[in-house]
Amino acid sequence: MILRTTLSALALSAIATAHGSHDQIVVAADADWATRHMAEEHHITSFDAGSFFNLHDYDSSNTWTFDDLMKTYGLKHESTNHIAYTEKEKAINGVISLFDKDLSGTISFAEYTIGSGAGLKLPDLGFGLGHHGDDEYEYEIHHFEKFHGDGATEEELNHPEDIEHFRKHEELEAAQERQEQLDRMRIVEANIPSKFRRG
Repeated sequence: MILRTTLSALALSAIATAHGSHDQIVVAADADWATRHMAEEHHITSFDAGSFFNLHDYDSSNTWTFDDLMKTYGLKHESTNHIAYTEKEKAINGVISLFDKDLSGTISFAEYTIGSGAGLKLPDLGFGLGHHGDDEYEYEIHHFEKFHGDGATEEELNHPEDIEHFRKHEELEAAQERQEQLDRMRIVEANIPSKFRRG
């Protein structure tokens, strides 16, 4: 297990190096939500409305759907599980109504960029800055880079966030090993209903 932990740490270090230097970006306290989101979640400080839209158009459909906005605002991330779905739904529908001029229930590239040009901003819904990466990305960008960096040793990866991250890795590896064992079995007794089993 220690070997796996070490390999995971090295892999994370390689990922961090591959992304280049990610010094933490400081933005003005009064910056709009999109600016703070881009700095915190993507380490990007220079962008326009079109590039922001395209980065968050997850299926490249040229349209932001309700689900796209849920993801962008981080409302599908486990860190917002405590927020009632009806509250999330109301907030996202409010965002859509700001930009949706053709009343399609979505925001097109044109609606967003024209709206932004006219001074419309994505509102801060009060739910945070929008965690929408997978677990590896979120761990790297919000913990590993801030507290460890490229030269981190295994001994330094001892924060509660590190321990929890590697615990999840070990659980996934154990589950994968169990599945591989089951896949090698010709008959999996646990899958046979009890009424068909012998005494």
